[in-house]
Amino acid sequence: MREKLKALSFRDLVVWQRAMQLAVAVYRLTRGFPREEQYRLINQVRRSAVSVPSNIDEGQGRLNVGEFKHFLGIARGSSFEVQTQLEIARALSFGDAASIDEAEKMSHEVGKMIYGLLASIGREGFSLTTEN
Repeated sequence: MREKLKALSFRDLVVWQRAMQLAVAVYRLTRGFPREEQYRLINQVRRSAVSVPSNIDEGQGRLNVGEFKHFLGIARGSSFEVQTQLEIARALSFGDAASIDEAEKMSHEVGKMIYGLLASIGREGFSLTTEN
């Protein structure tokens, strides 16, 4: 029997929903960073955080499983970027430590969810079915 990932839209994917929460948390966190970091670390961590759900939805919207896996890989890499940038913020004492911890926890969770989705896609007989 063929396994199918059936989602009415990318919005139905729990991993996309959690990645959106991560992006929002990063935006809120970076409001407390020093103003001189606006075009440096703030911009970089925000772009990385936005890239996670953006690549999940772009991949889900593609026409084949191979492209979906490719974009999930990019999303997972962006999640790792967020973790590194949060570590830099922590080392520089930017932002609220508890908020950094929470965003970092979310990023780890999203990374694990993406890995799990990639593993399920890798199974023989998997097909991607979407109705948009």
